[in-house]
Amino acid sequence: MSTSAASATRLLEPAEWAAAGIPLLRNPREVVSGLHARHHPGPATAVVAVLDPDDRLRASASFVRRPAPADGWMFRNALLAQLRRVIPHDLRRRTPVRTAVLLYCREGDGRWTEEDGAWMWGLRDACTLHGLRCGAYITLTRDGWQVLGEGRGGRRPNTDSPPEPFATAVAPPPPPRTGGVASEVLRRAAAR
Repeated sequence: MSTSAASATRLLEPAEWAAAGIPLLRNPREVVSGLHARHHPGPATAVVAVLDPDDRLRASASFVRRPAPADGWMFRNALLAQLRRVIPHDLRRRTPVRTAVLLYCREGDGRWTEEDGAWMWGLRDACTLHGLRCGAYITLTRDGWQVLGEGRGGRRPNTDSPPEPFATAVAPPPPPRTGGVASEVLRRAAAR
């Protein structure tokens, strides 16, 4: 098998992606706006993000794609390296609870390309190897953003728009821990 034939098998067609049961984002515009504000992606920039079960952002990383032929295996390795850098794996869990999504900023319009298919293949494989659920693949172009395989999208943000504040996309800090022996000791000390 030639190199080009091998890399052609490492991509997903839109129908394969839609049939894979990728979970829908509750609020894709919020996710896209938050990642756009946080990373300011330019053309050829990939932003991989990990969401908790409530679709709140837990970690994200961005990197610029190297000029080379689109190959899902190479994209998988790049995504996996970024995931390993920003969040521990979930391989010990029986079923994944966190979801990885990919926002790819590129030239052209929002229609599917073979490069998108290679990113989809890479995202799906990287998620499997890191113990995550495979989530949405989103393109960001001059025309706006598009969640491929779902048909949802919008005009803003786009590659030319300034970043919006991302306060809604950032998870709030966890509530303070209360209760237990330490709280009872502190309560008694305060009462004296």
